[in-house]
Order: sequence, then structure tokens, then C-alpha cells
Amino acid sequence: MSALKTTARRTASTVLAAALLPALAAGPALAASHDNVPDRKKPKPPARMSSVGGVQLAKPGTQVKLGPGAPVLPKDVSGRSWIVADAESGEVLASHNAHWRLPPASTMKMLFADTLLPRLPKTTVHKVAPEELADVGAGSSLVGIKENHTYSVHDLWLGVFLRSGNDAVHVLSAMNNGIDQTVKDMQEHAEELQALDTTVVSPDGYDAPGQVSSAYDLTLIARSGMQKKDFREYCSTVSADFPGEQKEGEQRGTFKIQNTNRLLTGATGITPYKGIAGVKNGSTTQAGSTFTGVAERNGKVLLVTVMHPDSGESLAVYKEAGRLLDWGFSAADKVTPVGELVPPRSAEPAEDTEAVEADADRKADAANPVAASQTGSSGLSIALSVAGAVLMALATAVFLVKRRWPLPDRARRGPGQ
Repeated sequence: MSALKTTARRTASTVLAAALLPALAAGPALAASHDNVPDRKKPKPPARMSSVGGVQLAKPGTQVKLGPGAPVLPKDVSGRSWIVADAESGEVLASHNAHWRLPPASTMKMLFADTLLPRLPKTTVHKVAPEELADVGAGSSLVGIKENHTYSVHDLWLGVFLRSGNDAVHVLSAMNNGIDQTVKDMQEHAEELQALDTTVVSPDGYDAPGQVSSAYDLTLIARSGMQKKDFREYCSTVSADFPGEQKEGEQRGTFKIQNTNRLLTGATGITPYKGIAGVKNGSTTQAGSTFTGVAERNGKVLLVTVMHPDSGESLAVYKEAGRLLDWGFSAADKVTPVGELVPPRSAEPAEDTEAVEADADRKADAANPVAASQTGSSGLSIALSVAGAVLMALATAVFLVKRRWPLPDRARRGPGQ
């Protein structure tokens, strides 16, 4: 008899729960975590992407080849696209949808800086005309530049790197013969770097139709930028004094600006990453959060890029970048590379690069399109056989990033120092 009562109670509970489900589902959307929304559709990467850097990188999904003793990749990484690479050898240690073309947000400013830094002497002083600030996008991040005030190029670059100031980008672009010319110059530089996933529409990374890059390209661009002393210094600067507004009859003062890179400065819930030395973060409606960072430990320099994490975790792009860097430093000598960061076209030996890529594409089509798992993939042997001759040739090219380049002193200090 008691068994019958128990069964009846269970049945009643089940019916009641089923009746309550619609009401619960109709509750406030904010009560559910970002990843638990049932009807949310996540975009999928293309089935085939660029093979620049190796055919393994053309495949969707996670690409990694673990050796004996190598740690598995962290599971709590939700970025739609990411990459971990050795900054100096160019070896790609692991990636996820490396060539997926996505909006880059302010990480596009790395290409802007790498293109324009050599063209504008830092001691040059410029008076800002009103029209130079007229087209700064609504809601842009700003450093606080005032029209009819003078700034040095050095000041403006601090505004670009620390505050991600779109106003500073527009003024520097005006000094480079305007936005259109700057976009053209950036596109040409991207092609020289072989960042072929990148289409530049706005030099500041502001959301614009058709403006895209990829984790692979952003890492290439950062690698190129980090060879420039001024680029290294600006992207690793934690805080600086910036010229303020000039008021009549008063001496012009300054105000403090701080870098928005939370792995560099720290934030609630984030400790400055040990060995971090830049590079750039970004965030827009279309791009979500994006980040490229460089860090050094025990003589090993790694680059990481994370694009559009969607776990709902606070400051996820920094936390996921930190997890991938931790993995990279632990796994660096225990994994077989899945590709490489290619040198610029001008650093390549004379060869038909289009023919090489076409051949790689043909062989990639014949390869198993299933992404490698964390336990490895036989697809790596295909990647190596295709890319082997190219990599051997590129190894002989005179290319600066194959050598050591000094990181700022901050990279050799611990958090909080």
C-alpha cells in the first residue's frame, strides 16, 4: 500500500514539474547563463579555410598534436577562434579555427600601428583640426583628444595603445593623408605580411561591414609589430600622463591614462599575467571580445590570440588567453607543431607562392577533414609532407623574428612588480 502511495506521489511530482516548465522557461532571460539559452544559435566556422601556414590550419575545430608528457588543452576555452604560437620560431603549437574570418575590434589597431609607426616620427607635433575628429564612430573608445590642441605623435600612440583611442587613430590617419589612404596602406601591409584573411575597412577596428581578420592573421601582425622597439614599448606601457585641455590663462596640465589590457594591469578577478608584455585587446558589438598577447617565461616567448569567447564568464577573453598561455609554456617542447607563422612575402626566397598554396589546397581536399582531437591526428603527417619543402625553404630566409628580439623589462617581472 505504501509503495502505491509512493508511486502516486512521484507521478504527481512529475506532472507538476512538467506543468511548471513553461512558466519557468518564460522567466527573465538574464537568470540563465549565456550558454544555457536553448534557442541560441552559434555560428559555425567554414568547412574549409585558408591553408596559409599549413594545411592542418585550414581545418575547422581544434588542431593539436600532443607528445609524451604533454598536458591536454584547457577545457574552459570558448573562443570561436584561437591560436598559441612560439613567437620566435613561428611554430603553431595548437589552434582552433585559426583562419576563421571574424570581426577583429580594436586588435585591428595592431595592424594600424605596424603600418604607420615607421612613417611618423614620434617627436612630430600636430595641431588637431575639427574635421579630423568628425567621423569617429559613435560609442568609440576615446583618449580625450581636443580639437585645435597640439599633440606629439608619441602622445597619440600612447592614446592608441593604452586607451584604444579611436580619436587618436583618426588624427594619426589624417597625418598619413587621410582615412582612405591609411586603409589602403594597412591592406597592402597585411598582404605583405601574408595576413590574407584580413580585410581593412576602418583603421581603428570599429565595426564596419566586411571588416574581418582571423586569429592567425592577428598573431602574424603582432609578431611583426613586436619587432619594432616603439611598438614593444607602447604595448607594454601600463600607465602614462596624457596632455589635457588647454584653458585660457592656465598652464596646460596632464591626466593619467591606463592600459586597458587586463592581463597587463590586472582587474577584479584577474591578476597581471607573469611575463606579459602586451599586445592589444578589443571589444565591439559584432566582434565580442578579442585579444592578442605576448609573454615570456624562461626564455620562451609565446603569442596567443583569442577571438569572441562566449562562455559568459566575466572578462573571459583574458582568462582564456591566460589558460592557453599556461598550457603553451607547459607543452611547448612536448607537442609537434600543427603549422607555422609564415614570414612576410619580402622575406621569402624566390618561389611561386601561389603554386605552393594551390598544391597545399589540393592535398588538403584529399585529407580527412575531421579536426584533430587532443590525442592527436594522422592528418599532421599530411600537413608536414605538404609543408615540409616550404618550411625548409623558409628556414633559410633572412627574417628577423626567427632571431631573438628583446621584450620590455616588464616581461621579466612578476605580477604586481
